[in-house]
Amino acid sequence: MKKRTILIIGIVMGLSFLILLYLQISYIEEMAKMRNEQFDEAVKRALLAVSKDVESEEVERWLREDVSMQDRQAYDDSQNKQSSQQRYISGPDGSKIELRQFSGAQQEFPTSVTISRNHGLRTIPQTSRTMADMLKNRYLYQRGLMEDVVWRMIYYASERPLGERVNFQNIDQYLKQGLVDNGISLTYHFKIVDADGKEIYRCSDYSDAGSKSSYTQPLFVNDPPARLSNLQVHFPGKSDYIFDSVSFMIPSIIFTFVLLVTFIFTVYNIFRQKKLTEMKNDFINNMTHEFKTPISTISLAAQMLNDPAVSKSPAMFQHVSGIINDETKRLRFQVEKVLQMSMFDRQKATLKMKEVDINELIYGVCNTFHLKVEKFGGQIEPELEADNPFVFVDEMHITNVIFNLMDNAVKYRNPDVNLLLTVRTWNEGEKLFISIADNGVGIKKEDLKKIFEKFYRVHTGNVHDVKGFGLGLAYVKKIITDHKGTIKAESEVGQGTKFIISLPLMKEG
Repeated sequence: MKKRTILIIGIVMGLSFLILLYLQISYIEEMAKMRNEQFDEAVKRALLAVSKDVESEEVERWLREDVSMQDRQAYDDSQNKQSSQQRYISGPDGSKIELRQFSGAQQEFPTSVTISRNHGLRTIPQTSRTMADMLKNRYLYQRGLMEDVVWRMIYYASERPLGERVNFQNIDQYLKQGLVDNGISLTYHFKIVDADGKEIYRCSDYSDAGSKSSYTQPLFVNDPPARLSNLQVHFPGKSDYIFDSVSFMIPSIIFTFVLLVTFIFTVYNIFRQKKLTEMKNDFINNMTHEFKTPISTISLAAQMLNDPAVSKSPAMFQHVSGIINDETKRLRFQVEKVLQMSMFDRQKATLKMKEVDINELIYGVCNTFHLKVEKFGGQIEPELEADNPFVFVDEMHITNVIFNLMDNAVKYRNPDVNLLLTVRTWNEGEKLFISIADNGVGIKKEDLKKIFEKFYRVHTGNVHDVKGFGLGLAYVKKIITDHKGTIKAESEVGQGTKFIISLPLMKEG
């Protein structure tokens, strides 16, 4: 599949996942908003019901108090026969109906009825008319009481202290019942404040947690604004209640997010594997070409050795033998590159550990690499100062590490300056240190952090004569790490580069 096709599919799928996530989050927000509005509406209905219950309780109390007062007044008037406060009218059947002046209604209403029975028999129609008149008079009396109570409530109720108008214990019951009737069973706290915000009463378990989003309802909506008393209620568990109502959508968002991350990771791996495949193909093509050259040279040199004229000339024989030796080393180096690629595929190197004298190993590598350095007018200066050079390592891989670092020094040499390669060893504590320093072109700080990454290569501008695929330093890092050692690089542009390796010394005994 082409890279462009993979990229288009990745973008389409990624956008689809992002849009799906956005829609799910938007749906949760709308649902939470709707649940919050429903909760607010239910609380408002419950508080309005509480207000009505409190007002009904007050009306009932006024009626009860007024009826008791009127009954006591009627009893006292009948005892003292204070005719100045009473008037009588005669009913149709000769009975007496007592009337009383009500200051609020400005009317006279019957307060008691006295029936004077006439001697003799009455007809049924007369008895019915008498009973109807009695009911009418009672109605007039009760209506008068009601109107009197209403007038007095309008003028005097709001002036009474709130503690006389409201039973605070009953408010808790009204509030609880109102909330249950509207489908709310959360824990709540309430308090009552006056028009100035001064607290008058609070519930016994009152807590300020969540009080910032409280609900307010006037207890007596018809009171003057200056005398309004407000009931304030808040729910500490409201946020959890709203969250629980939409929490069933959370797993779907998490699942979608996991799918999105998995998809991105998959696309990234596809591109990485595609790049790796291209690198491998280029590597194989390059290695095939590199193999052909030394093989052809060795084959030609071998044919020359079969020539009797060459065998008779010691100088020519030595020259041809030297060519075969050099090309064999070159071919061995290319084979090692292929082995390095194979090792990265397995992600695990098979180490054949043994005791090795690092000073001796580095000295041998320097002798082998000497000709290549001199070819470019350079020189190697070994400073093998380690008093205890013995480490437990894989000789072949450590040799390749030293060889790779030296080869990099040659690749990235400064063409205007003769190459100077310094290899040094020394001991510190329980470790052996190896440094390989050059006076090459150096490495920028932003590249210095990435040089040990697989396939990463430092940009060299328009220079394209440096071959390789960014495996050398990654291989070096992996081998040193597998030996429980460390490696770091120090470099300045134009000043050269130094690699410092530390390896644990062999423990005695």
